[in-house]
Amino acid sequence: MGDSQSEELIPTVNSNEQIIIETQGLTREFNETLAVDSLDLSIRRGELFGLVGPDGAGKTTTLRLLTGLLKITSGSGSLAGFDLATQPEEIKRHIGYMAQEFSLYSELTVLENLRFFSELFDVAAEDFALRSEHLLEFAALSPFRNRRADHLSGGMQKMLALASTLIHEHEILILDEPTTGVDPISRREFWDILAELYDNRTTVIVSTPYMDEADRCSRVGLMYEGRMVVCDSPEAIRDQLEGEVVHVRPDDWQAARVVLGELPGILETQSYGESIHLLVDSAEVRIPEIELALKENGVGIKEIRPAPARMEEAFISLIRGLAAHEDAPEKP
Repeated sequence: MGDSQSEELIPTVNSNEQIIIETQGLTREFNETLAVDSLDLSIRRGELFGLVGPDGAGKTTTLRLLTGLLKITSGSGSLAGFDLATQPEEIKRHIGYMAQEFSLYSELTVLENLRFFSELFDVAAEDFALRSEHLLEFAALSPFRNRRADHLSGGMQKMLALASTLIHEHEILILDEPTTGVDPISRREFWDILAELYDNRTTVIVSTPYMDEADRCSRVGLMYEGRMVVCDSPEAIRDQLEGEVVHVRPDDWQAARVVLGELPGILETQSYGESIHLLVDSAEVRIPEIELALKENGVGIKEIRPAPARMEEAFISLIRGLAAHEDAPEKP
């Protein structure tokens, strides 16, 4: 999961925009395992929609169902007016899809890779000349046009993969964890490019395990174990957190958790490395009590302060609430 919140949020798309992707009860089973479980989803034209969740949440399967690469077990859906179950080939003509392991040709140069994918999509030679120059500039690859793909950094390879996907103009772009394994600077540059696509009204659906990236989307769907836990704007999801967040960095986080577990007013405890984030009923009231309790139990404090709610706290809290509800005994 990501550990920093984006500085800039992208505005929410107007609710009256046309629906371009829609599913009802979309389900996919693998050997009796529900990879996607009764998914209801609506994505508007021109949205930058984030599909967020841990590994195994069902993000990749969902995207492969939307691209027509996987058959639906049950339920229904459409993309750009085409039926997911019966018109997968028509759907493929309207999307650009970048898989987690996008197959660049390592022995080809940057420009040769772009040319290969343009020929694959039947892009006219005159269009290729214009688009390739624009995309090289767009992805900051112009100085490296004659460099072999296997001699690029991981971040530059991701940029080339995106440029290769965009060489054929699509109304919908579907990206499966495009920044996984990429350094923080390249991640930010990649998302700057997605923001520009969004500004140009391209519909972008992107999956990511990084919660900080979710804050750059117009709407976010949080998935867990094949199900959609919540789907809303980043701000609205953060607002679902009960209480306020307190950041604590103690000398001994394990001892601190024991002490904090006995204090009133603490609604939830989440660990982040050697730091602890507490959801409390009132930060102003509880911070002095926390400081006193830790001091009396011989636990030093390096830092304690109120903190803004992040997507990560909201996601963990929502998942814990879901698990607690499922584990609760049924009433007679």
